[in-house]
Amino acid sequence: MKKSCIAMLLAGGQGSRLYALTQDVAKPNMPFGGKYRIIDFPLSNCANSGIDTVGVLTQYRPLQLNSYIGGGQPWDLDSTDGGVFILPPYQTAGETGSWFSGTANAIYQNIGFIEMYDPDNVLILSGDHIYKMDYSKMLREHIEKEAACTIAVLQVSMEEATRFGIMNLGADGYVEQFEEKPKKPKSDLASMGIYIFNWKKLRKYLIEDENDPTSSKDFGKNIIPNMLRAGEKLWPYRFDGYWRDVGTITSLWDANMDMLSTTLINLYDPSWPIRSRSVAQPPHYVGSDATVVHSIVTEGCEIEGHVENSVLSSSAVVEKGARVLYSVLMPGAKVEAGATVEYAIIGEQTVIHGGAHVGAPPDGSNSWGVATCGPRIDIRENACVKPGAMIYKSEEV
Repeated sequence: MKKSCIAMLLAGGQGSRLYALTQDVAKPNMPFGGKYRIIDFPLSNCANSGIDTVGVLTQYRPLQLNSYIGGGQPWDLDSTDGGVFILPPYQTAGETGSWFSGTANAIYQNIGFIEMYDPDNVLILSGDHIYKMDYSKMLREHIEKEAACTIAVLQVSMEEATRFGIMNLGADGYVEQFEEKPKKPKSDLASMGIYIFNWKKLRKYLIEDENDPTSSKDFGKNIIPNMLRAGEKLWPYRFDGYWRDVGTITSLWDANMDMLSTTLINLYDPSWPIRSRSVAQPPHYVGSDATVVHSIVTEGCEIEGHVENSVLSSSAVVEKGARVLYSVLMPGAKVEAGATVEYAIIGEQTVIHGGAHVGAPPDGSNSWGVATCGPRIDIRENACVKPGAMIYKSEEV
């Protein structure tokens, strides 16, 4: 079945820098923005861009993610001549291991799947970024420039550039050099980890890389540098919209707070909907004495207390006299009467008991951070969880 372009979505990451929040869930399946999971954004982008065949490569804690994606119906990715496909690691006869050993190896292990569709191009995506992007525009530019690979890039400050893979361009505008997290960057064009490859060329480099025992099996460290050394044409696709990597606690909290602004990323744009598999819940309820200020409140929430500048996922509860400020409550989180949660992330089904205080406003010190409680934890009555604290289990408080 011939396709112009199919997508391969790398969604196997553990998300180790999210610590307690990803103890039993893969990062792409993390609740986000009240109504969504992180993976909803690249899946919705594919559907909105007209890319109807998506392979989702899973690895860490795959069961929940597999169940969430299902047949792809919520994202309109269940067509008869395409669809969304879960692609876990597998083992062939004679092999002793089967885990994906890198991003390039993950695609290499699925060459057979890709060739079922005989695509001209393959779009490589990460499952842990928050953004809205029309991949069809990137594909059009990729074809016009006759590139072997097109890399989506975002302009960042020179101070931030040390954290990214940086593209240095030649006089003709094509990528001349790729530097992975350079100490002294020469450019401010950062790779977003979104690539479109000519499939025939990528297939060749994947096979060569797999046969190199010294390789890290990684796109940024191996495939792209190898293509540059071979003189392939690599083109930078400049993206000027909202994009955030939510790989750390602070960036996850920041991105949730960004959802409160329609000028940063508009979730209410009917021309580019971000779809999700919604949980069947009754409408949210706000009591007569409750106050809700500048917040996202999702289905099934019950609010009797004060909520301000916060994001509440489905079935979150804020009892009378409780206060939630600049915080994220994940599905089923409960803040009992008299408790205060501020500048914090509260995991799924976690209970903040009466009189407890979680988090505090920024104080300008280097030690301040977002207080975080993992899933299914009881924060005891009158307990104090300091800013930046990371709570993995009930016994820690």
